[in-house]
Amino acid sequence: MTATSYLSPEELVGPARRLRATMCATRVSFMWLGTRKTLSTAQRSQAAESFGAEGQFLSAGKKLLDTRHPHFKAVSSVRGRARSYWTSLSLPYPEPGIRLLRQDALDVFQCQMTAFREELAEAVTQLDRHYDSLKQAARQRLGSLYCESDYPSSLQGMFEVSWDFPGVEPPSYLQQLNPELYEQECRRVQARFDEAVQLAEQAFIDELSQLVSHLTERLGGHEDGAPKVFRDTAVGNLREFFDRFRSLNIRSNEQLDSLVSQCKQVIDPVQPQQLRDDATLRREVATQLSGVQSLLDGLLVDRPRRRILRAPR
Repeated sequence: MTATSYLSPEELVGPARRLRATMCATRVSFMWLGTRKTLSTAQRSQAAESFGAEGQFLSAGKKLLDTRHPHFKAVSSVRGRARSYWTSLSLPYPEPGIRLLRQDALDVFQCQMTAFREELAEAVTQLDRHYDSLKQAARQRLGSLYCESDYPSSLQGMFEVSWDFPGVEPPSYLQQLNPELYEQECRRVQARFDEAVQLAEQAFIDELSQLVSHLTERLGGHEDGAPKVFRDTAVGNLREFFDRFRSLNIRSNEQLDSLVSQCKQVIDPVQPQQLRDDATLRREVATQLSGVQSLLDGLLVDRPRRRILRAPR
């Protein structure tokens, strides 16, 4: 018996099936130098004395390095951008640390993540050149709490980004070794992808609602009698959402598809400066977006009732 034998005819061409057929599981991991350390028992007791407290009831730590240093911030920036890139290119999956990536985006993903890895290595090299001065500053700030053994001899190899493609489908060898277990795993995987469909819907609804609500509030609100100021990104972020939705949409919710299309029709013809210069256009767009927002609010209210029942293990 194969995994598809558990799917109804509708499910064979349904969103969960499309998800399984067109996506692959991805996982992005970071190895990162810890910059905080808990005080020893003796140090906690010493700190507690100044408050007349007992050391065992006090939690305290020390900051090993100044993470506000420009070169440390440059290293942290790579991690943030790599994570954001991965998230923007993928859909959630109900297993910790795993997201679903379109199979036809694998080459682009691999290329960009490799670029992030190289950028991180260069940023760490630059940070390492300032490592001695960072430790010297820590020595001055920490006083007697400073301990040389808290610090590695070099920062090289202390920051890394890696990615892999974990298997989420039942291993084929189970079909021969234990058909009953294989069938059980097929049901479990199908339930996971059913839930992934719901998670994707929820993520899209939440993001669109936040973007539309923010822009509507900016367009319709006033401060000191004048229209509120809004940044170009309030419109640009919506356009980026439309592109990502078109790329990742699994056509699982016709109402959501319709709302995204409706919102796109409102936003596409206008530019941010037009909205600043034309009060009539500004009010018109705000009114249209308010209509979209009210329908999105309905989806958000209804969402908890759409639950996925997981197959028993």
